[in-house]
Amino acid sequence: MLLQEIIRRKRDGIALDAEEINYFIKGVSDWSVSDGQIAAFTMAMHVRGMARSETIALTQAMTQSGKIIDWSSAIQDVPLIDMRSVGGVGEKTPLLVAPMVAACGGYVPMISSRTLHHTGGALDKLDSILGYDSNAGLERLKKTVLDVGCAIIGQTNELVPAIRRISAVLDITSTGEAIPIITAAILAKPLSAGIDTLIINVPVGKGSFMKDIESARSLGSSLVTTAKGTGLVCSAVITDMNQVLGKSAGNAVEILEVIDFLTGKHRDKRLYEATMALGAHMLFKSGLATDLNEGIKQLENVLSSGFAAETFGKMITSLGGPGNLIENPEKHLPKANVIKNIYPAKSGTITAINARWIGLAIISLGGGRSKTGQRLDYSVGFTNICNIGDKVSPDTPIATINAADEIAAHYATEHFLGAITISDDIIEEAPVIYETIEN
Repeated sequence: MLLQEIIRRKRDGIALDAEEINYFIKGVSDWSVSDGQIAAFTMAMHVRGMARSETIALTQAMTQSGKIIDWSSAIQDVPLIDMRSVGGVGEKTPLLVAPMVAACGGYVPMISSRTLHHTGGALDKLDSILGYDSNAGLERLKKTVLDVGCAIIGQTNELVPAIRRISAVLDITSTGEAIPIITAAILAKPLSAGIDTLIINVPVGKGSFMKDIESARSLGSSLVTTAKGTGLVCSAVITDMNQVLGKSAGNAVEILEVIDFLTGKHRDKRLYEATMALGAHMLFKSGLATDLNEGIKQLENVLSSGFAAETFGKMITSLGGPGNLIENPEKHLPKANVIKNIYPAKSGTITAINARWIGLAIISLGGGRSKTGQRLDYSVGFTNICNIGDKVSPDTPIATINAADEIAAHYATEHFLGAITISDDIIEEAPVIYETIEN
């Protein structure tokens, strides 16, 4: 079988069979396929698309390119559940639902990701916690899940190695928006973690990769039907990302908001609605709740009892973090040198927020990556972020900037203000949840 022939067939719009796809992905993993061939293949896929059978085969090939965790000897009759997000600015729901669902009786092993362009990654947020080991191996992942109920770590060398090589090429060839590639990359990690049930958050709007509802539906449908083809129970929830989700965007600042949410100190309305919907779907689809309403009640119980916060704290400690993060978060999280409020130039109502620009402002502060391997300043970002519909004036702060120095604060503040539209118009509140796609 010739690699160039497989590329040619895909270039010409011919559907590939599972054997051809497996052969190509095996070559990616053992480096017999060059970066140039990966680029040609992904570009052909981007232009020609893939049939559902091809996407399923691609997902399975990526999953099988590395080790698949076997829980059968340790867990019986308890669901293994995961939640993934396509990504968005201020998207912290995975960090919330993992301990909440674990507190309700599920096992939640998450193989997560780092920052991708303007959207934040769960691992970078967790890396802001002193001592937390996001690179823990599979044995420590398994032990933490069995002891605590949940664990969030990064992709190890043993799991889905094909994704790393392909992702590196996608970043420099502008082919990362191809739905088959996104589908396979999202599904392969949870499949390699050996889960039974998966809920996927598909944010849509300016702060996400999906800019309109139709593209979000296309991706959600691809994810759900492909997951079904691999034997995975899956639903995709399309959520709004036309503004920052929650009141913070960054790394350490989002961990603080997660802790405030779990302990009940503060819960942003939109973040609460998204989190409860995603968590309820996880419980319902896995059989831990009879319906979504019961799922929400269970989640409210573990929040009010403090069990969800306790579970999050135990996960942090089990993976190398401090034992008193919940009680003293500021002691174990970096703090920016410059912290100051941002004020608008005029009075009115906030009628639009370009969340993507806010994500780009975080990159300019050093809190996000513009290239692979870039070191981050975990302390920077924005807090107390305004919402669409808020009435503001020049003496009303619309956010607080956390920056390394005054120069960085100045430029990021200008970027933030450029993301905010203020007018005298009356605007209706957008829904947080648009729709759910079931398999």
